Amino acid sequence: MANEEDDPIIQEIDVFLARSLLEKLYLFQYPIRPASMTYDDVTHLSAKIKPKQQKVELEMAIDTLNPNYCRSKGEQIALNVDGTCTDETSTYSSKLMDKQTFCSSQAASNVSRYAAAVYKKGELHLTPLHGILQLRPSFTYLDKADAKHREREAANEGGDSSQDEAEDDVKQITVRFSRPETEQARQRRVQSYEFLQKRQAEEHWVHLHYYGLKDSRSEHERQYLFSQGHGLAENTELIKSPSEYLMMLMPPSVEEENDKPMAPSNVLSMAQLRTLPLADQIKILMKNVKVMPFANLLSLLGSGTDATAVLRCVQQVALLVQGNWVVKSDVLYPKDTSSPHSGVPAEVLCRGRDFVMWKFTQDRWVVRKEVAAVTKLCPEDVKDFLEHMSVARINKGWEFMLPYDEDFVKKHPDIVQRQQMLWMGIQAKLEKVYNLLKEHLTPKKQEAQSAHPLLVSGEQRVNMAKAKVKQNYGQLEKEFQKQKAEMKSNDASAKMDVPNIRIKEEPVSVEEPMDTSAHEGLNNGLVNGLHPAQGSMDPVNGHLPGGCIDRVAQELKAFVSSTFKKQFVLTLSELKRLFNLHLASLPPGHTLFSGISDKMLQDMVLDTGCKQILVPFPPQTAASPDELKVYALWEAGDTYDQHRQVLLEIFSKNYRVRRNVIQNQLSQECGEDLNKQEVDRVLKVSFCSLW
Repeated sequence: MANEEDDPIIQEIDVFLARSLLEKLYLFQYPIRPASMTYDDVTHLSAKIKPKQQKVELEMAIDTLNPNYCRSKGEQIALNVDGTCTDETSTYSSKLMDKQTFCSSQAASNVSRYAAAVYKKGELHLTPLHGILQLRPSFTYLDKADAKHREREAANEGGDSSQDEAEDDVKQITVRFSRPETEQARQRRVQSYEFLQKRQAEEHWVHLHYYGLKDSRSEHERQYLFSQGHGLAENTELIKSPSEYLMMLMPPSVEEENDKPMAPSNVLSMAQLRTLPLADQIKILMKNVKVMPFANLLSLLGSGTDATAVLRCVQQVALLVQGNWVVKSDVLYPKDTSSPHSGVPAEVLCRGRDFVMWKFTQDRWVVRKEVAAVTKLCPEDVKDFLEHMSVARINKGWEFMLPYDEDFVKKHPDIVQRQQMLWMGIQAKLEKVYNLLKEHLTPKKQEAQSAHPLLVSGEQRVNMAKAKVKQNYGQLEKEFQKQKAEMKSNDASAKMDVPNIRIKEEPVSVEEPMDTSAHEGLNNGLVNGLHPAQGSMDPVNGHLPGGCIDRVAQELKAFVSSTFKKQFVLTLSELKRLFNLHLASLPPGHTLFSGISDKMLQDMVLDTGCKQILVPFPPQTAASPDELKVYALWEAGDTYDQHRQVLLEIFSKNYRVRRNVIQNQLSQECGEDLNKQEVDRVLKVSFCSLW
């Protein structure tokens, strides 16, 4: 109270918010002027602006009659810039440096806290600023003087040379013709830093008209700095509580937040963090920490948090790398953002960081030069990627910062399998974008591997399979009992003669199930993943009950049919890859997880109306056996069925055919005179997944 009495309020001032010049008002900061330039005698000769970049260039006249102006120095500068001749291209037509050019740069990126104020008749009128530009002298005329000097020297040196000497200096020129630019190369060029700089330079200047301080137009525009209506309805932004009003005047600085070390405590306190939804808590933690074991994540979320809910949420913002969770690239680099180092768009940054994460799923070590050579990104961006998830080791490379989390892999085999399917899809995308070679796809062997191996032993796979069987056993038993009850009700009129039942004998297949998961050997000592001694679910001839088999066949047939309707020709390798991606999108415990072999998949392809095309590949081909098996949908019911069948017949005789041969064969068989564009369309529609 004593302090308030010592500092009494002597006047209250009404504050009004003016909106007439909203998003139009800029503040120009001029440099300290020399004695020969004052506010009264400076004249703006011209002004121009680039609106998108908020870049301004002003040309001001210098008072050459001022006693502080050095006339001899001004004449010398004009002579160096323009030379002795005077024409329209001269910078200083008066042969005297009588003007100065100023270029602008942004003084602050966030100007929301700044406003221009006008005080009049006991009222304070505020207009928010749209930008603050600092004007600095431009010395481009010095570059012009240097260019003139070099031209004069070249002319003097070349004047004494004879015609014979000029002929001796003739050099051979090699003419090269550039190849047509591919779509992938064009996208890389458009996203490059040089292209962005070129686009900024190509923006045209917009010339402005300058009005002086005492001009009638300037006086008219200054009236817009005053609020047009003094009613409370026009100034509702100022009807705030003291704390809200203070926050409007002094919002938190973005620059200060970026300068703080990245840690959850600097974003929100733990008490504030736990008031948010679980998904937001996990996103904030992963975005700041970037790499975290699942046990540490649970401990930060507090006791009593459901681990299943955490697993469901963390998969939305992170990917599993060596048993640990690493934040996704699109969380760190949202859409419509760019690199602070090179200006590269977020889409390119996400692809580069995904490549680094994928490399760490293959090996504990990554070499920085290899990453830079593949991604074609600047060294600063690559270093940021590596620092997010690894530690630099001298003469070795970058090592993943956390050890292999074997406990999480053992406890959650279904999550591990799902993440492996996702990584297979990411790998396929990276192979297409970066054209990865075999040395990039195969992990390098380390002489001394201190961490746990990425491969899982056979005993561990059996244990994980047993855990998975226990999870699915209850559901399978319920389905079997339900089916058994239905069979009893249907056969109530007649008893089943068990001795007369003839079971179809099938040859024992020695082939292994298709690799649709990370767990091989699921059937070691098991019957379809179930122990014979467990429950009353008795298998017949080592197979699941008929109802389960029918459901599996229906699901598999639906997948094969929809796949071949989208891509009419597929190799077995590509079909298996698409099937793995389909499994990754299914919920745990789905019927397709019971185990699908290569033979079952191929038989289902033939049952859905597809045919195997025996393409005569050369014997020395490096393709795998699955890549040599080609299947095609014979009749899709569209207008290209006949054309597609002719093409398949052609490729069943030769694996490489010229375009003109294809065009002639199609014209003869289909009775149509197809041009080159129509042939290309038929090839694209029929073989979009192969050629």
